[in-house]
Amino acid sequence: MASHSQQSKKSVVRENVEAIIIAVLLALFIRTFIVQAFKIPSGSMLPTLQIGDHLLVSKFIYGVKMPFTGTTLISITDPEPNDIVVFQYPKDPSLDYIKRVIAVAGDTVEIRDKKIFINGKPFEDKHGVFRDPLIHPASMDTRDNYGPVKVPEHKIFCMGDNRDNSYDGRFWGFVDLSAVRGKAWAIYWSWDVDLPLFSLDRLQSIRWGRIGDIVH
Repeated sequence: MASHSQQSKKSVVRENVEAIIIAVLLALFIRTFIVQAFKIPSGSMLPTLQIGDHLLVSKFIYGVKMPFTGTTLISITDPEPNDIVVFQYPKDPSLDYIKRVIAVAGDTVEIRDKKIFINGKPFEDKHGVFRDPLIHPASMDTRDNYGPVKVPEHKIFCMGDNRDNSYDGRFWGFVDLSAVRGKAWAIYWSWDVDLPLFSLDRLQSIRWGRIGDIVH
């Protein structure tokens, strides 16, 4: 028959195991339905988002979705133009991309010499940055001249803010709403990831002024 001290040890172990399981389940729940961390790996969203920015992405703002399938269980709202969204890359769903929504289902998108038109009207492009003065003709590629193309139902059209250096909807098409993971919300950390991780230079590269910024 187990002694009182043995029973007490088993009770403590069981309580600790239960606490760990609950913590893991809670973390999974938060990551799946509430908020998820995301790191900016490229310069396609410069200058809005910098390489090395770490973001919190709001997952519930576009509704509660079934894990793995993307099926919406509770609909709240859909992405709107100028939202910055994280989504599964249509060509390879194992990769997450982050871009700005330019147009939604039913909109007709056209780009003429770097200028965006939605439904025939100029798009108020507050965030787009152009660093290459050259204009690519449509015969060359779709970077600076695209469409007109109508956005299909249940899809969105996205572009990077760094317009001349962004691999986005101009090249690979539309994003399905079921592939949208969430809306970029806030920067919780930022530093230069090109510097050695355990180094004074990396610590000195921390962008304190960006931490806590709300993403627009």
